[in-house]
Order: sequence, then structure tokens, then C-alpha cells
Amino acid sequence: MYFQRLRDLREDMDMSQTQIAEILHIRQTVYSRYERGFQTIPVEHLLVLADFYDVSTDYILGRTNLKTMQRKK
Repeated sequence: MYFQRLRDLREDMDMSQTQIAEILHIRQTVYSRYERGFQTIPVEHLLVLADFYDVSTDYILGRTNLKTMQRKK
């Protein structure tokens, strides 16, 4: 579940929901809904957070347990 990954990543950086909401230019209540799974995160916010946390979008979405993408040769 991606919403648990969002929370884990935020807590690993010792950041508040308000701080992450500021990065996304949204209200804390909206971000809180992402973390609780009450609202789907928009692709643009997913991309910003993947860049911010330096992880792949697949990691956030729970499609892989690898934080970074493995490049094919």
C-alpha cells in the first residue's frame, strides 16, 4: 500500500506532514488523506516525492522493494 510507504519515508526523514505538504504546495489535510489512503495521490505529487526522497515511483507504489530503479544495460 503506497500510503504506508509515504508515511514511512516521511518519518524516516523526521519530517511532519505539514513540511511535506509545503513541498507539494498543498494543505496538510490533503497530504494527510494521501497517507491514510482516503485520497489518491496525483502523479505530479508522486513524482515530486520520488525525487525528494530519492526513490523510484515503483517503490512508493509498492511495486518493488528496491528504492532505486535498476538500469538495464
